[in-house]
Amino acid sequence: MNLSHNASIDPATIALILLPVLILQVGLLLAALYDLFQEDRRVRGDSKIMWALIIGFVNLFGPLAYFFIGRDDSRGAESGDQGANGAANGAAKAATDSIARILATWPTLPQTADAAVVTTGLTKRYGGGIVALNNLDLTVPSGSIFGFLGPNGAGKTTTLRLLTGLATATEGSGTVAGVRIGGTGGDLARNIGYLDQDPRFYGWMRGRELLSMVGQLHGLHGAELRQRVGEVLEIVGLTEAGHRRIGGYSGGMRQRLGIGQALINQPRVLFLDEPVSSLDPEGRRDVLEIISRLRGTATVFMSTHILNDVERVCDRVAILNFGHLVVEGPIDELLDRYAQPIYELEPEPRQPGAIDRLAAAMTGQAWAREVRTTPDTVRVFVSDPKVAGPAILPLVVASGVNLVRYERARPSLEDVFMRLVADGSTQVAPPVAVPAWGLDGRGRQ
Repeated sequence: MNLSHNASIDPATIALILLPVLILQVGLLLAALYDLFQEDRRVRGDSKIMWALIIGFVNLFGPLAYFFIGRDDSRGAESGDQGANGAANGAAKAATDSIARILATWPTLPQTADAAVVTTGLTKRYGGGIVALNNLDLTVPSGSIFGFLGPNGAGKTTTLRLLTGLATATEGSGTVAGVRIGGTGGDLARNIGYLDQDPRFYGWMRGRELLSMVGQLHGLHGAELRQRVGEVLEIVGLTEAGHRRIGGYSGGMRQRLGIGQALINQPRVLFLDEPVSSLDPEGRRDVLEIISRLRGTATVFMSTHILNDVERVCDRVAILNFGHLVVEGPIDELLDRYAQPIYELEPEPRQPGAIDRLAAAMTGQAWAREVRTTPDTVRVFVSDPKVAGPAILPLVVASGVNLVRYERARPSLEDVFMRLVADGSTQVAPPVAVPAWGLDGRGRQ
């Protein structure tokens, strides 16, 4: 039987059959190549050129092999017998080393006596006789991490808005990084970074896109912009999340991104308004670690009311209340000057009357401001620890009481804050003056 005539197929039919396959193949090829050459895309074998060749020359199966085999979305977990904890520790150490190398290439603050922030009589009044800030005289040493403390409504945000050029002072003057505040030029913006108390970002943007946009506003382009964005993502710990949309970020990730956009221009002074107030303990720890790493790279001016966080990272603090500066100086000196030292004595069990005997021995001493007792301890608040320390133990021996514990409780910044602010006082305490050039790498003498 001759089937030659019946076996012929119309070319148009062949085209209709092959066209969807061709469209699928070209679409997959373009999608695979686009994904492959994203800056933060990782691939197995660490060779993007190899995967580009596979995608281009292995026909339809090349893009499919790339999507299902070639992409590496792992978080760098270690294999072998190191275990999960060893892998995590290794990754953390590698990240820390990488950040240290990045910051070593950034400009460092010059070792000069010039202050990073100086204000003289800075005042801000609003209508209705409201005084948000009254006659602020402040000097922030260059290179320090400076904590700006105060209860809500004390004037902290108003001060930051004046120093960053977002508001104009009613009276007084100031300079930031040597640039006069209140001007209309761009010199101030080029020298500072700013994180608002409640930062808002476009949720549809990716983290890397936001940093690129901010970098372009600061005049960065091309390879320099791409390098800076990559460095900032590494510093704030968002390298892996840089390609994700901001709308899917957690609160801590958004706050880290906010610090990143404030760092994109390598500012000399970084202003942070309540950077950790809305974060959980893990998020606070991450943000404070980032701030600590910036020591020596930028002067950090951080407003907050979370006192424990300030003690962890800050060199100096200023306390503001009702728009007035109450006190300013290095943390250690403020603690020595305003925190009331406390000695705690805990007797051994089964000593009848031990608490009363210890309390009687301490009461009436010239250096004992107050003696408080609990069922198990005697707490002695002293005026001069240099005198009280050597004197307490002989008194204990004379009382015939054996101790299981004797220690000096370290005063906290909260003690200073409560003593100076909790009573609502606006009395300005004398500043603890330390020249900027007398500070070491941590801003301490």
